[in-house]
Amino acid sequence: MLSRVADSLFWMSRYIERAEDLTRLLAVNFHSLLDAGKIDSEQGWQPLIAMTYDEERFREHYDACSALNVIDFMLWNQSNPNAVIWCITMARENARSVREQISKEMWEYLNRLYFRVKEADRAAVSRSLLEFFYVLRDGSQGFQGITNETMTHGEAYQFIQIGKHLERAEKTTRILDIKYENVTQLPEGSPDEALQLMAMLKSCSAFEPFRKEYTSQLSAKAIVEYLLLNRDFPRAVAFGLHRCLQAVNAISGNNESGKLNHPQRSLGRLVSELEYLDIQDILGHYLHTYLTQLLLRLNRAGEDITRTYFSTQVILPELHPQQAQQQQ
Repeated sequence: MLSRVADSLFWMSRYIERAEDLTRLLAVNFHSLLDAGKIDSEQGWQPLIAMTYDEERFREHYDACSALNVIDFMLWNQSNPNAVIWCITMARENARSVREQISKEMWEYLNRLYFRVKEADRAAVSRSLLEFFYVLRDGSQGFQGITNETMTHGEAYQFIQIGKHLERAEKTTRILDIKYENVTQLPEGSPDEALQLMAMLKSCSAFEPFRKEYTSQLSAKAIVEYLLLNRDFPRAVAFGLHRCLQAVNAISGNNESGKLNHPQRSLGRLVSELEYLDIQDILGHYLHTYLTQLLLRLNRAGEDITRTYFSTQVILPELHPQQAQQQQ
């Protein structure tokens, strides 16, 4: 497979997943602040900007982290490369460039989603935000379902899986980092703590699966362990990295000398570390440091994937802004 094709499949998948993740964060935050009676609280909306590492860009366009400003920035702002409209647009552009590799159903579905977002009446959306959030959520999940059912599970499919699960692992890590810090500042056992713990789970679509496995009272320790180390929940970090490694092994296997390539090594180390990690060793004030390092290692794994499968030459950011931007 051409490296250009693999790159487009990888980023098509990442952008679709990113759009869903951002939409879910907005919906969960909107709900939790509404329940707390603090819908316009700057303190309640600022963490969403922190999770995307876009604080500096946000301050260039807005004076305050109000609900209206944050939602506009994360949904529509064309100068924000992580905005939902930009993610859907880039997913469609990547899909368009590799139409011969994806199914007709995938292209048609993604194309319809793109036009539904692009032509949305923003005034009407602002009056029914949750309905629009659900459209985006269902759109992303529907695309993934169509991909699973209409595409041969060969090399092209594996690159799509790498993009999806690497994006999920990064987003769950960022959610844990920001949300856990907020929870530790609240009185233990208080209603506010319970509300934040539920928001942490719902931000990863994990509330119902978690409650089915843990029937006792919500606790930060159990939630961190579940979202970080669970091997069965699709949005847990350990699950995502394991699926990435499986996909990389399916694409590369062992070369003639029997040596592993760089993505196999970097992902394999992460998978093994999480498998044997004792959650007690990283809780409390150690967690932020651990998750920061984990994010750096996830980014390095992404760079290894890019160098191994996509890059055939050095790409200068100023000459190829789209490709440089995709690596952010």
